Amino acid sequence: MPIYEYQCKACGHQMEALQRMSDAPLTDCPECNKAELSKKISAAGFRLKGGGWYETDFKTGSKKNLAGDAAKPAGKSGSSEAKAS
Repeated sequence: MPIYEYQCKACGHQMEALQRMSDAPLTDCPECNKAELSKKISAAGFRLKGGGWYETDFKTGSKKNLAGDAAKPAGKSGSSEAKAS
Protein backbone atom coordinates (compact mmCIF):
# COMPACT_ATOMS: atom_id res chain seq x y z
CA MET A 1 0.00 0.00 0.00
CA PRO A 2 1.27 3.50 -0.78
CA ILE A 3 2.17 6.01 1.90
CA TYR A 4 0.69 9.44 1.16
CA GLU A 5 1.77 12.79 2.57
CA TYR A 6 -0.77 15.34 3.76
CA GLN A 7 -0.57 18.94 4.98
CA CYS A 8 -3.21 20.95 6.78
CA LYS A 9 -3.95 24.32 5.17
CA ALA A 10 -5.24 25.72 8.47
CA CYS A 11 -2.48 24.86 10.96
CA GLY A 12 0.35 23.58 8.73
CA HIS A 13 0.48 20.12 10.35
CA GLN A 14 2.18 17.52 8.11
CA MET A 15 1.56 13.78 8.28
CA GLU A 16 1.84 10.52 6.40
CA ALA A 17 -0.96 8.00 5.94
CA LEU A 18 -0.84 4.39 4.76
CA GLN A 19 -3.84 4.05 2.42
CA ARG A 20 -5.08 1.92 -0.43
CA MET A 21 -5.02 3.59 -3.82
CA SER A 22 -8.82 3.27 -3.95
CA ASP A 23 -9.34 5.01 -0.56
CA ALA A 24 -10.75 8.52 -0.53
CA PRO A 25 -8.25 11.26 0.44
CA LEU A 26 -8.22 12.27 4.10
CA THR A 27 -9.79 15.64 4.89
CA ASP A 28 -9.82 16.08 8.70
CA CYS A 29 -6.63 17.28 10.40
CA PRO A 30 -5.82 15.29 13.57
CA GLU A 31 -4.21 18.39 15.17
CA CYS A 32 -6.80 21.15 14.69
CA ASN A 33 -9.82 18.97 13.69
CA LYS A 34 -10.59 21.17 10.68
CA ALA A 35 -11.40 19.71 7.27
CA GLU A 36 -8.36 21.37 5.67
CA LEU A 37 -6.04 18.45 4.84
CA SER A 38 -4.68 18.33 1.31
CA LYS A 39 -2.60 15.61 -0.29
CA LYS A 40 0.93 16.73 -1.11
CA ILE A 41 2.57 15.88 -4.41
CA SER A 42 5.57 13.72 -3.64
CA ALA A 43 7.21 10.45 -4.54
CA ALA A 44 4.83 7.88 -3.13
CA GLY A 45 6.46 5.52 -0.67
CA PHE A 46 5.36 1.95 -0.08
CA ARG A 47 6.29 -0.95 2.10
CA LEU A 48 6.28 -4.65 1.44
CA LYS A 49 4.40 -6.15 4.35
CA GLY A 50 4.10 -9.76 5.40
CA GLY A 51 5.97 -12.94 4.64
CA GLY A 52 6.94 -14.13 1.21
CA TRP A 53 8.99 -11.15 0.02
CA TYR A 54 12.51 -12.13 -0.92
CA GLU A 55 15.27 -10.10 -2.53
CA THR A 56 15.51 -12.65 -5.35
CA ASP A 57 11.86 -12.28 -6.42
CA PHE A 58 12.48 -9.56 -9.00
CA LYS A 59 16.05 -10.31 -10.09
CA THR A 60 17.09 -12.25 -13.15
CA GLY A 61 20.11 -14.21 -14.31
CA SER A 62 23.36 -13.86 -12.36
CA LYS A 63 21.96 -10.97 -10.28
CA LYS A 64 20.17 -13.38 -7.92
CA ASN A 65 21.72 -13.76 -4.48
CA LEU A 66 21.33 -17.33 -3.36
CA ALA A 67 21.77 -18.76 0.13
CA GLY A 68 25.27 -20.02 -0.75
CA ASP A 69 26.37 -16.50 -1.72
CA ALA A 70 25.95 -15.33 1.88
CA ALA A 71 29.17 -17.12 2.86
CA LYS A 72 31.22 -15.14 0.31
CA PRO A 73 32.79 -11.83 1.36
CA ALA A 74 30.75 -8.84 0.17
CA GLY A 75 33.67 -7.13 -1.59
CA LYS A 76 34.52 -10.05 -3.87
CA SER A 77 31.00 -11.06 -4.98
CA GLY A 78 30.24 -7.63 -6.50
CA SER A 79 33.54 -7.35 -8.38
CA SER A 80 33.30 -10.83 -9.94
CA GLU A 81 29.81 -10.07 -11.27
CA ALA A 82 31.02 -6.83 -12.81
CA LYS A 83 33.81 -8.62 -14.70
CA ALA A 84 31.46 -11.33 -16.00
CA SER A 85 29.04 -8.85 -17.59
